[in-house]
Amino acid sequence: MKLRGLYAITDSALLAEGRLLPYVEAALKGGARLLQYRDKSADEARRLREAEALRELCARHGAQLIINDDAELAARLSVGVHLGQTDGSLAAARALLGRNAIIGGTCHASLELAAAASGEGASYIAFGRFFNSHTKPGAPAATPDLLEEAKRRFNLPLVAIGGVTQDNAPELIARGADLVAVIHALFAADSPAEVERRARAFSALFNPA
Repeated sequence: MKLRGLYAITDSALLAEGRLLPYVEAALKGGARLLQYRDKSADEARRLREAEALRELCARHGAQLIINDDAELAARLSVGVHLGQTDGSLAAARALLGRNAIIGGTCHASLELAAAASGEGASYIAFGRFFNSHTKPGAPAATPDLLEEAKRRFNLPLVAIGGVTQDNAPELIARGADLVAVIHALFAADSPAEVERRARAFSALFNPA
């Protein structure tokens, strides 16, 4: 599967009170190619239940599920994983999940971290934040120039994350982003229909008519 397009990331606050599944399904209908399940809670039973339901939705819509920070859960469900710099080794995750799993690594604004991730078997490398972000307001700032340099140096899909909107995504894509990872600009919506509309608009940026 070619990794390109909208990368939707869930947020347990935005998607509380029964919104998780209908909003995610709307994003998938709108063309999201990857879905990252991001839930920092300690309720393992609920996380397993939700992840299983999301895996079914992704399968139905031809998308791939990625679990944030939890290689054990990813292995249990035979899906991919995304690891931050403090979430364990990409090489260990690759050994656990096998050579076909999608494994992504957070590289902040560092080409050195990207080189390390590439060497450890990452499927994609994620840079950010590019703009002011609701989720991580203090994260290091990346620049579009970084994407161009990474494109030259690495033969891996590049993910841009952090405050990405429909207005600023086109420049990131033009400068080398293969995927744009979006949380608030996708899911901070008042209905599934609005989520689907936003997802279609993001997806269209990758396939200009």
